[in-house]
Amino acid sequence: MPPALDDKRTLRHEVLSRRDALGIEARKQKDESIRKQLSALTEFAEARTILLYASFKSEVDTFELLKESISKHKTIVLPKVDMKNSSLTLYEICSLEDLSAGCYGILEPRAAEDRIIDPAAIDVMIIPGVAFDEQCNRLGYGKGFYDRLLSRKKVPALALAYEEQILRLIPAEEHDIKMDKIITDKRIIHRHEQ
Repeated sequence: MPPALDDKRTLRHEVLSRRDALGIEARKQKDESIRKQLSALTEFAEARTILLYASFKSEVDTFELLKESISKHKTIVLPKVDMKNSSLTLYEICSLEDLSAGCYGILEPRAAEDRIIDPAAIDVMIIPGVAFDEQCNRLGYGKGFYDRLLSRKKVPALALAYEEQILRLIPAEEHDIKMDKIITDKRIIHRHEQ
């Protein structure tokens, strides 16, 4: 039986409250630890084209990663929400100046036809989420934008999360796509094939 929507809603609320309660200094230290671990991963270090996102509110900070990756001449791709089609369009950015407030107030790339990137060109995906579990299941924000993108994935999907976002078990359905790795401030959780 599929998990009740209320269960997911309750979990989202609990985990977001925990994440929001982290102090700024604690978050900075955790962000640094996560960034170092991610940068050391072969699939990230060797990737030429990386899907990232602009962190929002109390998410693991991605702005240092964005700046570092751009300075290393990697092709950095960010999503822009297409509300009409309930999907994400991917655009290359060359600097943080290419971002402006978009859907839900989240920074997104400005739409430019010549900067659209085909998802098939991505080497590694860094995916946001509210909560994760030790089996690498992901609980998103409930809109399904990333689920649709992940359903076509052929490359590693990595998630960045504070240890406070890791649950023992998230209600997952057959069609839910697991992360390949979750990088927290304390460890890297690897997906294990059942």
